[in-house]
Amino acid sequence: MTTPELPAIRSLSSELKSSGRTPGVSSVGQVFLVGAGPGEPGAITLRALECLAQADAVLYDYLVNPSLLRWATRPHVQLISLGGHGGRERFGDENSPDSVDPRRIMSQSEICRLLVDLARQGQTVVRLKCGDPLIFARASEEIDALRAAEIPCEIVPGITSAFAAGSYAGIPLTHRDHASAVALVTGHPAADRAFSADESAEPVERAVTLDWEALAKFPGTLVVYMGTTQLEHWVGELLRYGKEPQTPVAILRRCGFSDQSMVRTTLGQLIAVATTPKRIRPPVVFLIGSAVAAPQSSDWFTKRPLRDQTILVTRPGDDGNQVLRELELLGAQTLYWPAITIRPLDDFRELDAAIEHLSDYRWIVFNSSNGVRAFLQRLGTRGLDARALASCRLAAVGPQTAKELAAFHLRADLVPTRFDADHLAEELVDKAGDGPCLIVRASRGRDVLIDRVREAGIAVTQVAAYQNLDTDHVPTEIRQAMQSGKIHWVTVTSSAIADNLVRQFGNDLRATRLATISPLTSQRIRVHGFEVAAEAKVATVPGVVDAILAATVDSKT
Repeated sequence: MTTPELPAIRSLSSELKSSGRTPGVSSVGQVFLVGAGPGEPGAITLRALECLAQADAVLYDYLVNPSLLRWATRPHVQLISLGGHGGRERFGDENSPDSVDPRRIMSQSEICRLLVDLARQGQTVVRLKCGDPLIFARASEEIDALRAAEIPCEIVPGITSAFAAGSYAGIPLTHRDHASAVALVTGHPAADRAFSADESAEPVERAVTLDWEALAKFPGTLVVYMGTTQLEHWVGELLRYGKEPQTPVAILRRCGFSDQSMVRTTLGQLIAVATTPKRIRPPVVFLIGSAVAAPQSSDWFTKRPLRDQTILVTRPGDDGNQVLRELELLGAQTLYWPAITIRPLDDFRELDAAIEHLSDYRWIVFNSSNGVRAFLQRLGTRGLDARALASCRLAAVGPQTAKELAAFHLRADLVPTRFDADHLAEELVDKAGDGPCLIVRASRGRDVLIDRVREAGIAVTQVAAYQNLDTDHVPTEIRQAMQSGKIHWVTVTSSAIADNLVRQFGNDLRATRLATISPLTSQRIRVHGFEVAAEAKVATVPGVVDAILAATVDSKT
């Protein structure tokens, strides 16, 4: 499996990071009301990802999958949970708006005021809502508040839970023999208090009523949102107005998440099934109608092999995004904490000196994809391009590094048969002859490759192309999940990552399973006194995914 490239998003994100402004917007900021879709991260729209890439602040509901927040990539972006997670968790700027209280769920009026306040500060704000922002999401009040404050607002649609529920549960909402219509219904039609931009004005209470007699006679599929707290009321109303007790019902909980679950029953038995022995808790949608009983086209979603597995991905950058998406496609719930941070050099003098003397080297050896990107970007900054490498042969430590070279229209002349520094050194010594080598690497790392090549009598120059630094801050929700044993797997794809994992989590790592990229990384984990639960057979990021998959499947059989 491969992760779809998103060049438009990366380009837009890069442009906005450099400019600091949203194209076409005045000094007043802009708000995007964005539908996040259901829990499955891949169900978000391209436009939604574009909005996240340019956001200065993201206000997200507790039902939004936190994995989506990785697309909010601007420096110092504020990620603000509006409640329901047991407190707010922020991955960007350490300063939070004074009006946000992490101890409780924010009220709708407070959310509206915060949107206006942030936009008036000139920020680009994404209001991220589960599903579609205009279906049972109270977006109308936020739109009214923004309009009154003359704040520009764009609405980005998303896949609503009803439609996702049908697809992910394999239940047709429409069926030529059973249903030719669908009705989306709120099971909690409580009075609503509208927010006003005029703080001196009294909120306006608006009663919402439903015609349950008409809904009982509706000739298609009913989809009831937010129906758990008033379950007895609306079920009783449907039965009172003639809906057959034998009408099929599917109860779908946490639609689109790794732990999605479904219970089938009938309308007459629904209250008993949903409330005893323990009430089925939100988020839930109820699918009601004869189409629900039609043969399932495919119950594929809950059969994915990493269902119910929460996996912490610790690799930074594009490789981290690749493994996140591959794990999600296999059904896992992912968390992302890059244990190391990749940054540009503070001092480019040594790298620039190597670039000025490229013609002196027979081989240029790249230890990582990050090294390829940093080196070739610096080459461009110096006013050069690939023609400067014409006299050199290129070696890559593995296929991912070779793929990164290919992205710059360069072909690796050497990729070792086994993808690590030891085997690269062996094969390079055989091929290099007495030609001098330039080894492009991180600011720190093992010196196996350099030592082995020098021992063979080959002149070696090593140069750092980027900094590889430990990440010091661990988000509170990740630390708590680790301490409580809710993380099933952690990926370990370098010795530096292994070291920092142990430094940050200590003995809490014993509550999870560690999956490593190579024997050398496994050795590093064991030096710290921890066991390795899975090791990649091929030292690549996809190899780590395969190792987790194999170990999980074996444990279930």
